[in-house]
Amino acid sequence: MFKKTLSSLALCASVAVAAQAAPISEDVIQQSFYPYAKGKPTAASIQPGMVISSANVDAVKDYLDPAMYQFIKNGDTEITVSDTMDFALHDSYVEATRKYAGDTRLGEKIGEIEGSEAGRPFPQEPSLDDPRAGEKLAWNYKNGYNWGDSAAIMPFYWKYRDMNSGKVERTVKFNFHFLNYTHRTQQEPYPAITPNPSNLFRGIYVQVLEPFDIKNTQLLIQRFDDDLKRDNAYLYLGFQRRVRRLSTGQVTDAFLGSDLMIEDFEGYNGRISDMNWTYKGTKTMLLPMYNHNNLELDTETHADDDGYQVVAFGGKGGCFPNIQWQLRKVYLLESDPVDPNHPISKREHYIDAQTFTIPRNITYDRKGDMWKSWLIGQAHPDYHLPQNKGTGVSIDDSFSMVDIQANHCTTGQFKGIVDATLTPESKMTVQNLRASGA
Repeated sequence: MFKKTLSSLALCASVAVAAQAAPISEDVIQQSFYPYAKGKPTAASIQPGMVISSANVDAVKDYLDPAMYQFIKNGDTEITVSDTMDFALHDSYVEATRKYAGDTRLGEKIGEIEGSEAGRPFPQEPSLDDPRAGEKLAWNYKNGYNWGDSAAIMPFYWKYRDMNSGKVERTVKFNFHFLNYTHRTQQEPYPAITPNPSNLFRGIYVQVLEPFDIKNTQLLIQRFDDDLKRDNAYLYLGFQRRVRRLSTGQVTDAFLGSDLMIEDFEGYNGRISDMNWTYKGTKTMLLPMYNHNNLELDTETHADDDGYQVVAFGGKGGCFPNIQWQLRKVYLLESDPVDPNHPISKREHYIDAQTFTIPRNITYDRKGDMWKSWLIGQAHPDYHLPQNKGTGVSIDDSFSMVDIQANHCTTGQFKGIVDATLTPESKMTVQNLRASGA
């Protein structure tokens, strides 16, 4: 009886391992990475080239998130529809998904994952019957291909604007740098940089170039591969010429007086374990994704020597980028903070199903009222800077964070560059903060 029991347990264990390591079917890969291969999404009331304004927005309300619908309804902005584009990710990321996703599974706690070496951890379609579907979508975003393995935004202009008067109160010029230590697929070395004694997952480095009063202010975020471990975050204040470590609460403060929290960066810049995640369904929606080179760009400010021009802004207060929107397959994901003292009650994330970027977010205050609208325009890499062509990176290209309650906004104009030489490992160190600020 004892031997039989051991044999049964061994058989169950082998079956379980085999089930966990089952290869991902090609049908799953195709559906996840090439959702428009068999046809683009359509809507009877929406055609490429149309302008959506307060006069016709009610006819397309089902294809807009509630904040953007309200902006258009109020006459704050209008949007132009373009044809749906294929934003195919780099083949190396797709191949890594084929190789590793069959071994990937969630742990017992939120923030625990096993077997995710590289690629999309959970390429299967989410199900409303799966209580952890939202968490899987969050992992797909975190371990996604946003900015690829490393990239830089040089330069990056933020403008603080009064939405009522349109006055630009402040312009801040930055450089931003991103580097993945693990889950790498395209830039050597991959799948990981070694040695990596701290077991870091990602580094984000920010340096202020202008204006003079905050010049050389720098931010460094070191995120660990273990999601349950809190980030290291450091701030170098140029006028004090010293580095100080940020407390957990400071990542939800207004960053340098803007309408953004550090936690807002890229759509969500925090740990999976800091939130509860709920999948709310899949829809066809309009998202701000476009061909940068086909836009009417900003010809008055921030033109580079190489001729590159940033996205122009208009609408109420100059708070809305003059870009194009297209119908996309979208996952609706809701996150609410684990910490009851967090300043928000929840976020609604509108995730592009092909790229797993987050072009649209709505943030609600602790009372449950709509507070902030977060837009990150996504540009196709093949119609952008020449060095971005073929990278498969959906380029963050414009942003608008509107504080709906305060009638204020912060806007962002990018020059995003996918170039590994711009972000060496040495940038992601505390020593670099001191050396760059000296």
